[in-house]
Amino acid sequence: MIARTSIFTVSTRGKGTCEITTEVARLVRESGVQTGTATVFVQHTSASLVIYENADPSARTDLHAFFERLCPEDEGYFVHTAEGPDDMPSHLRMVLTRTSEVVPIALGRMQLGTWQGIFLFEHRRAPHRRNVVVTVLGV
Repeated sequence: MIARTSIFTVSTRGKGTCEITTEVARLVRESGVQTGTATVFVQHTSASLVIYENADPSARTDLHAFFERLCPEDEGYFVHTAEGPDDMPSHLRMVLTRTSEVVPIALGRMQLGTWQGIFLFEHRRAPHRRNVVVTVLGV
């Protein structure tokens, strides 16, 4: 059994998605695991992870617009606003998505579908540095 954990940092440009598939795939290859799983986890409460369409950027444009409508900023009923008007909406967006994804590994490669990618989803307006933990487990 092989178990490897690595951490890398993603510098975001503010709200939006950053594809991290290539970095996670590199860590899977370097682990030597042929059959197993890769668990990807983001260590933050105002960013999340999604497995999403990676072929057509307009799909991500629609995702971003959907979340803007679903969790708008500057709502009068938000109490938690210590870090600004995007503070509470960013936490809600994280809860509605995920902080981790598990991807199966077979033949030494992640078994993502043809048009799937792993994305860090930044929910704050300002750029941030986000830590991503990847644990590869298997044989």
